Amino acid sequence: MSSLKIGLASVTFRNKTIEEVVEIAKSNGISYIEWGADVHVKNIEDAKKALKICRDSGVKISSYGSYYRVGSNKTEEWKNICRIASEMSASSIRVWLGTKNSEDTDEKEYKNLLKDAKEMCDIASEYNLNISAECHDNTFNNNTYAFLKFKEDLQKDNFTTYFQSRYKRKEYDLDRIEKTFTFTENVHVSYRDLFKEQLSGKRDRKYIDMIIDKLLKMNFDGIVMIEFTFFSKEKYLKKDVKRLKNF
Repeated sequence: MSSLKIGLASVTFRNKTIEEVVEIAKSNGISYIEWGADVHVKNIEDAKKALKICRDSGVKISSYGSYYRVGSNKTEEWKNICRIASEMSASSIRVWLGTKNSEDTDEKEYKNLLKDAKEMCDIASEYNLNISAECHDNTFNNNTYAFLKFKEDLQKDNFTTYFQSRYKRKEYDLDRIEKTFTFTENVHVSYRDLFKEQLSGKRDRKYIDMIIDKLLKMNFDGIVMIEFTFFSKEKYLKKDVKRLKNF
């Protein structure tokens, strides 16, 4: 039996209600949900509702997918995000690390990212929350060494990263998993994006399998979350979950 913890990012089904998302997770044997701030959980009342429905259904809340940009210096907004995450009993908040690739970030912008992140970490620690940076282009967390430098300069234990592939650079992905493994909170995978990213080239249907194999060999204890499925249809989610449960 697989030891893989499987989750669902609620943004996969933006057109569904909180109740419907929880039912989809439960009926597909998904144990965790990351609630997005864009549609489903925008405030404290939404957080209370999501927590109750999840608890009643035996589904856990892993994290809060905020769209907060580190470096924006919006202290009160960040405090409110922490309150919402805490109300849901989430353990972490996903954020975007700035607005530019690391190569395009100048020294002044970098110092501002560090300044804001330090304050954010201090506030989050009051709620026993981790902060996890989205692993994505057009942010400072666009490559392995940029994250490691930021982590070292920040010196905050509750600042971590997600892992997310673009499904194009096998050696890079495997190397990043190894080098950032200690600080990797959760993982996003998308069979929809696997198809989209590889559409113009040679398709590798086993690419996500390779990522999961690597994580399991390293005894990854975080959650592998499905983020987006074809046409946001449950029938495709069932197939995605089945693939993950085969590990």
